Formats: sequence, C-alpha cells, structure tokens
Amino acid sequence: MRSCPYATGFRSETMQRWGFLIAGSIIFAAGVVLGLAALGADTSSPRRNPNLPEFPAAVGAHETRADSESALGLQNAMPSQAQIEGGPLQMIPPTRSSFMAAWQKVSGAIDYRLDVSTSASFDSYVDGYHDLDVGNVTGRVVTGLSQGTTYYYRVSAYDATGTVSYSDVMTATTSASLGLIINPTFDFSITSNPNAAAIEATIHRAIAIYESLFSDPITVSILFRYSTQAPNGKPFPSGWISRSDWVYYTIPWNTFINALVADAITGYDATANTSLPTSALSANIRPTSAIGRAVRLNTPGGLTASGTIGGSYDGIVTLNSSVRFQFSRPTSGSNLDGQRATEHEMDEVLGFGSRLNIGGSDLRPQDLFSWSSTGVRNLTSSGTRYFSINRGTSRIVYFDQNSNGDFGDWQSTACPQAQPYVQNAFSCAGQYSDVTLTSPEAINLDVIGYNLINSPAPAPTDFNGDGKPDWVLYNASTQQTAIYYMNNNVRIASATGPTLPAGPKLVTVADFNREGHPDYLLFNPSTRQTAIWYLSGVTHVAGAAGPTLYSGWQMVGTGDFNKDGKPDWVLYNASTQQTAIYYMNNNVRIASPYGPTLPAGSKLVAVADFNRDGHPDYLLFNPSTRQTAIWYLSGVTHIASASGPTLSSGYELIGTADFNRDGKPDYLLYNSSTRQTLIWYLNKNVYVSAAYGPTLPAGWSVVAP
Repeated sequence: MRSCPYATGFRSETMQRWGFLIAGSIIFAAGVVLGLAALGADTSSPRRNPNLPEFPAAVGAHETRADSESALGLQNAMPSQAQIEGGPLQMIPPTRSSFMAAWQKVSGAIDYRLDVSTSASFDSYVDGYHDLDVGNVTGRVVTGLSQGTTYYYRVSAYDATGTVSYSDVMTATTSASLGLIINPTFDFSITSNPNAAAIEATIHRAIAIYESLFSDPITVSILFRYSTQAPNGKPFPSGWISRSDWVYYTIPWNTFINALVADAITGYDATANTSLPTSALSANIRPTSAIGRAVRLNTPGGLTASGTIGGSYDGIVTLNSSVRFQFSRPTSGSNLDGQRATEHEMDEVLGFGSRLNIGGSDLRPQDLFSWSSTGVRNLTSSGTRYFSINRGTSRIVYFDQNSNGDFGDWQSTACPQAQPYVQNAFSCAGQYSDVTLTSPEAINLDVIGYNLINSPAPAPTDFNGDGKPDWVLYNASTQQTAIYYMNNNVRIASATGPTLPAGPKLVTVADFNREGHPDYLLFNPSTRQTAIWYLSGVTHVAGAAGPTLYSGWQMVGTGDFNKDGKPDWVLYNASTQQTAIYYMNNNVRIASPYGPTLPAGSKLVAVADFNRDGHPDYLLFNPSTRQTAIWYLSGVTHIASASGPTLSSGYELIGTADFNRDGKPDYLLYNSSTRQTLIWYLNKNVYVSAAYGPTLPAGWSVVAP
C-alpha cells in the first residue's frame, strides 16, 4: 500500500494523489462474467410467474427485545466512537449488486465526494454516484449494481478552505455468481450519521452472508434505518432494540403448497416436504413477498419508506439508535452486536414468523414445521413447540413461547446464552453469531421456500431420522434385510429389517408414499412385477403392486425428475443402452419418457444431483476401463458430461449418497474379495479423499444407498 501526505494550503484547483486503505482491484467473482443489471424487487425477477394471479397484500411488523436484565443498561447509553466504529474498516468482498468503497482519512478533510463509473476515464457515471456528497466518513456501500461488472471509483476530499484533493482510481468487481440478490437502500438516518461507514459495512457483511448461502435468482429490496423511531414515526418502546416491517400476501393453501413442493431442490426440502400436511390446515398461507417470489408466485415488494403499502420495498430494517450497538467484532460485554441484530430482522423480511403474531387462523410458512412431539403438530402458544422438518422426529430448536417475544423466534435462555442463535427471541450483550449453512435459521429459510447452496443432498435411506444416509443390506440366500445406521463411514448401530418373500429381490429404497419413512422397492425377475413395501422405521406395515416392467429392462434407482416432489423410477436396458423414466405417483406410473442412450461400454449405476441444480444426474461406470462419468441432466435431457475418478482394481461401484453431509454426492465402493467397503468423497466429479467403511458379513451385499 502506498500513501502520500495530504498537502494543506493548496488552492482549490490544486490536485494531489493520496493513499487508501483499499488500493488496486477488489475482485470477488466466480464463473462467467455477466453484464446483467441488478434485478428489481417487484417486476423483473425471473422467478415471478406472470401466468399466476396477484394476491391481497398487507403489512406486518416484528420487534426484537434485549434480555430483560440488560435492556435498561443498553437503552439511552450511547457507546463511544470506538465501540461503534471499532477502528479501520475491514476489506469486505463485493456482493452480486454492491461493494464497499473505503479510503483513508485525510488530515484536515471535512467532506468527501464519491464518483463511480463503469469506465476508467469516468466519461459516464453510475446513476446517483457522481460527485455524491457522503459526508465526513471513510467509506460508503455502493448499491444497485450489475452482477459480474468491474466498477471504477474515486473520491475527492475537501477541507475548510475548499481545497480539493483526488484519490487514485480504484476498482471493485461485483460477483458474477448466480443466486439471491439483496439490494440495500440506506436511509438518511444512516447516511447522515458520523459512523455511517461502520454501520453500512456491518449491513454489507450481513448481506454477503445471505447471498453466499442461497441460490434463488430473485432480488429482495430492503430499506435500512438507524433511528429511535419506527418507519411510521412511532418511538421505540423501552427495551426494544430493532424492528422489521415487511409485506405479506394471503395465498390459497393449495397454491402455495404446490409452489413450495415444485420448488424443492435441496436435501432439507426433500425431507421437509414429506412432513407437509396431507390436507389444508387453514384456508390460506401468508408468506412474505420475498418467499412468494422464491417459489415463483406473483408477490412483488410493496412498502413505502414509511412502512405503508404503495412502494417497492420488500421490507424495512430499523436498528434502535438509542441502544448501545457495536458495529465491529468481537462484541464487548456492554454492547449488543449490530450485525446479529441486522441478520435477525433480515430473516423476518425474508420470511420468518408465525400466525401467532399477526393473528387470524391462516398459517405462515414456518408454522408448517411446528411440532410438540413426533407426529403431533402444535400451532398454539401453549405447551412445547419446536422446529422440525421430519414430522417432529428430530428437534432442531425450540420455538419461543414467551408472549413478550415473537412466537416465530427461537426460545431464549438466560444470558449469556449457550446457543446465541441469530433468531433467539431475546438478545444478550457481549454475544454475537451469524446465519450459517447448518444453523437453524438457514434450514428454516430453506424449507419455507429458499434454496441453500451446497446444502446436504437428500438422504432417502435415513431410517433413524438423523439426516444421514444409512445402508440397507440384503442377503439373497435368506431374503433377509438389515439396516446399518451410519454416521458418515462409521456404523453406529444395526437393525434387522423385514424378510422378503420368495421370488422378489430388493432393488432400491425411497420414500414412495411421502410419509417420512424410507420404503423398499422390490422386483420379481420371473414375473417382472414390481412392488413397494411400506416401512415405518424397519417395520413392514403395508404393500402395493407397482407396474410390470418390459422384458430387457431393469430398475436402477430413483429421483424426482418431473419436480412433483415424488420419487420417479429410472430404468436401464443393457442390450440397447437405452434409459427410461417412470414418472410415479406412489406406486402408479403416470408417464414414461425415454431418457438418454448411454455410450457403448458404460452402464448406469446410480442417480444423484451432482451439480446441485435441482435435477437428478446419471452416474456411469465402464467395467473395462474402470472409468466413471457423470451425465448432467435437465429433466430427461442430457446437457453435459464430466469424467469421474477411475476405480481401484478389485472394487465395484455400489451407489452414491452425501455421506459427509457437505452437500455433494460421494461414491460407495465395495471389494467382494475382502468384503471391505470404501467411500470416495467427491466435489462434483473430482475425487477429494477416501475413508474405509465397515466390512460386510459373508452372504450380505449393500443395496442402498
């Protein structure tokens, strides 16, 4: 980094270069550089379906309190400059639509003005960023930008005499990756604050977290404020530290549920959708405008800056400026964390919340996953209530049942909290946390309509409800089945499964009737008849005949190819190398298009979504070359291929699942001579590492995953 002294006493026309905290280029982009304009919050999102009607809109609000013991100490006691700003601004990567412009403070300067352009010669300017007076600050978040675009910026500093000095030209490149865009607008209450740069930087960091987590191609527009009043001018009550205002829509039950199921991409979705009610629990569902667009409904943002219907914001986030917030980390024991509070209110705009707060009988999306015990829902403010995505079998976090807080937030313990989650109903001084890939907040947003990037893949063989794929073993001599409960490559327990009748063999496993438990798919080679054995855990509870397969065809695996939330069957003809998909409704075939024909020498081994685009892909293996390959599909269409690793001698490829829960399918290998199993961990088609699994007993083979 180079810097030059600020020369005082020059006349106003004198120019001088001076150094910055951020020098040269800031580049945080991935993939192909795009020139797309940032999408508007209301009409230009590609997820907004013009063929669906618009729905009635209303305004909701959420307020967050501090823990009762610390609320009084935090109120009306402003922190020092150091507590607010926390020293120099840290370098913050650009998002898809914004970047943080930062510079060194110039001695004697009382004002700075910012120019931003897509041209190094500044022959044109980004709208709103020509000679923009940003006040006496050392940074500004530049918003409303295009993805994958390089921007040039410079700053002029003015002293009391009007002398101006110009900075070097600097660059920043917005991310070219596709996914969620959160477009911030900063209210005058922030831009006019002496600590505006620190406050904006905190908000920018929060936005970067959400954009890194979610793949939904929508733009959410949020107005950010730092004030003692709500957008409508109402003063904050004592003890309240932050507030969010948001638009919600009243949408018929079936319309929303069908859209939610059709949008299922992630493993969390696959699990959660099996626990959706089979009949309506209310006439309508009330998602926020952002959730609606995430599942392709017509729900544009509609808030004005004062929090009334008639504008374009999806939501407004206000931090109480009379509260002792800190906009740097680590957070001291006497301050509240500004970033955690920002993320909490952003969650509300994105879609958190229960009907218990806005009243009426219509559920909000989060209420679909509120349970008191396995198989028993609780939609009231009485008794135990917790967040679960597998019909209450596994508790992720308890909901708040304290009427002084929000019923859509998490239950809070006394300060300091052992789990200071972002969405805890009450906040504590001196603690901070963020939304992460595996946090309850991210899982909640995923299952109510958003799609996590690199979320764990579906685990159709999860028999014990811990979210991890288990192994199904089969003994062809005795027709006995068994379950290995697995934690990655480690067997933690075993259970005996049902014994099959003479004739059929076990082909694969999936939840065909969508009641939250894996089922067996059987095939009788003599009669070519298929059948489903419905299980509850490891217990056989019922059966149903499936379609009879044509001669020459065999079952390979399952996947949701037509995006209706139900497992479809993948068939393979070894003679013709042809594949076919049976679109299934439980045990009933509703259609059967052909899939791609495989190249000579290869066979179809398994099905999984290797590139995490929401479409199942083919896993191929060539026994002669021992080469594996992935065929990427869109529906039943082959769109691209990639070579996978070559298998070690002696091992055969059994199947695929996300064993280490990093969101990426892995290979399961088996050596029939040593009876040793082996997992190869992959990043798409690239081998990363390996781990041995259990050695199988004689006479047994792995059927699934």
